[in-house]
Amino acid sequence: MSTVGAYFRLARVGWVLVREGVVSALPSEGLPPSLRLAQKAAGLLARNRAMKRERSDRLARAVARLGPSYVKIGQFLATRPDVVGTEFSEDLSGLQDRMAFFPMEEAKTTIQESLGRPIDELYLRLDAPIAAASIAQVHPAEVMTDQGPKKVAVKVIRPGIRRRFAADLEAMYLVSHLQERFIPQTRRLRPVEVTRTLEQTTKVEMDLRLEGAAFSELGENTRDDPGFRVPEIDWERTGRDVVTMEWIDGIKMSDVEALRKAGHDLNALADTLIQSFLRHTLRDGFFHADMHPGNLFVDPQGMIVAVDMGITGRLGKKERRFLAEILYGFITRDYLRVAEVHFEAGYVPSHHNVASFAQAIRAIGEPIHGQPAETISMGRLLTLLFEVTELFDMAARPELIMLQKTMVVVEGVARILNPQFNMWKAADPVVSSWIRDNLGPKRIAVDLKDGVKAAIRVAEALPEIASKTEKFHGELMHMSEHGLRFDPETAEAIGKAEARHTRLGRLALWVIAIAAVVIAIQVS
Repeated sequence: MSTVGAYFRLARVGWVLVREGVVSALPSEGLPPSLRLAQKAAGLLARNRAMKRERSDRLARAVARLGPSYVKIGQFLATRPDVVGTEFSEDLSGLQDRMAFFPMEEAKTTIQESLGRPIDELYLRLDAPIAAASIAQVHPAEVMTDQGPKKVAVKVIRPGIRRRFAADLEAMYLVSHLQERFIPQTRRLRPVEVTRTLEQTTKVEMDLRLEGAAFSELGENTRDDPGFRVPEIDWERTGRDVVTMEWIDGIKMSDVEALRKAGHDLNALADTLIQSFLRHTLRDGFFHADMHPGNLFVDPQGMIVAVDMGITGRLGKKERRFLAEILYGFITRDYLRVAEVHFEAGYVPSHHNVASFAQAIRAIGEPIHGQPAETISMGRLLTLLFEVTELFDMAARPELIMLQKTMVVVEGVARILNPQFNMWKAADPVVSSWIRDNLGPKRIAVDLKDGVKAAIRVAEALPEIASKTEKFHGELMHMSEHGLRFDPETAEAIGKAEARHTRLGRLALWVIAIAAVVIAIQVS
């Protein structure tokens, strides 16, 4: 897509946000006078109806007008309060990923092209869709197995969504590059890297084979876990654009009254939910990152079943130790240790003072002690921690931010089930067990084992490393004797590319200016 096209898309997004009153609702604190003036002007151009709505409603309306790919962008940004701010993150979390159904014939065509077989060979029946989101829609269906007919859920990708998302992503890349260039204080948040992460996670989400693989991996990890499971995948009927899985007959966790009437122990469900999430995080380093109540069911046997694994998170060993030591440090009031962990992990730049950072950590930890345990939120604790780390130049860590955001959601679900839910008591068996196994004597044995494996891999690679080093040395010697030169074709191509980039930049500025004049005339 051309730069001009990206500017046009960006102009459209800006116009929709202005008309729906989103720009005028942005916090103005800290903005320079010129931007405050522009924000006031945006308020004058907003629809009268929009100005009467709450900010979250304005945002929802704007995203709905922009289309399904912006719903997905909004949901992703909801997991990054470090980028959009806590208030807007909460607003974006409320975005409803419910879109219009696309035609049945298009769904059948997509399935047949993805799996290479006729619908009649794949399914005994394929029913009309029952749910549609920005990426895909879900159909009830039935397949024949050795045990007889079996009900399944068929998730089908939305036609044209990849092309639409790729085009809209160009505008977001443009915004992030401009942000890094003209707003230096936001560079710590790495907006271009955030956009790149969005691109990668959404590409993964749009390949339904990978969602099937995520279900499979989490299913293996939790095979022996009490009270939690995920649907089984039908790999014969799964491809890039379609995934077929076990149909779940259960009650959504959002329907507390129905759970109570069915005789389920709500307090036990709350404990199981948080313990399951912590096992996935600390033990496996792989967790479901979209565990809102609509994605959690309770089956007739009382098992929690998680669906829709388009968004997942991973933590390496270092991040898991980091998380466990932080939680343990807050519990024991060892704030210096919490601060040291940040420095050892390389999260806080070494030029800062450890004792000063420990003092900032103490400001978070001390108000917690003395409070009733059921009022202390682990997710809120991590939120406060990340706010303090901004003062010490801690670079944004997407994997930790996603963990924190998911933990807030999971805690919220647990407290819906049990308003007196004690997060720390429920988490203690899992966290204590992990700390005992990974921060005690066992850790040394594991580290030694990992070190030996790494040393063996290095030893195996030594001949190749030596060969590449010798070749690189020869190339350096040749360059030092003869200099670095481009061939004529390369030099000419670089010159043409630079000239084309300059012309496009000027053209884009003129296009934006003309578009602004046209819009102003239409409004007046």
